[in-house]
Formats: sequence, C-alpha cells, structure tokens
Amino acid sequence: MHGFELLNWVRHTSDEQLILEEGALYPALHRMESRGWLDAKWAISDKGRRAKYYRVTPEGRRALARAQQGWMDYVHAVAQVMAGGSAS
Repeated sequence: MHGFELLNWVRHTSDEQLILEEGALYPALHRMESRGWLDAKWAISDKGRRAKYYRVTPEGRRALARAQQGWMDYVHAVAQVMAGGSAS
C-alpha cells in the first residue's frame, strides 16, 4: 500500500476509532524503512499519481511479532490493574 491507502485502511479496519495523521504516519514509515522493516518503491497509483508503495520485509515481520507480544503484555497488565489485580 501507499501511505494514503494505509491511512484509510487503519481508519476503516478500526471502525473509525484510530485516525492517523499524515504528520505522524510518514515519519514513522521513513523510520521503519531506514531500520530495514519496510521496502519502498515509487509507482503510479490507481488515480494516476506518483506514490511510494511500502512492503513489510522479513525483519519487519520479526519486529512486528515482538511489538505485538509487547502490546499484549501491556494490555494484560492494564487489565489486571483495572480489575484490581484479579485479571487472569
């Protein structure tokens, strides 16, 4: 996907609960690209405009798996706190 497609995908997939701003997305994409987590290529979009398309690399998939586990650990910890320590 290109950046604008990503913005719309996140919005749609989250039922409008997550709204990414371009000013946050594009610097994040550039950081991920510089870390080797994304490959990017310029191409022409469906609307005939030049757009940078991103693809997750194998290293990016490994980084995503680590981040997902970290997020799940965080969610579990918050659930425990919200339940007064009784969440399993």
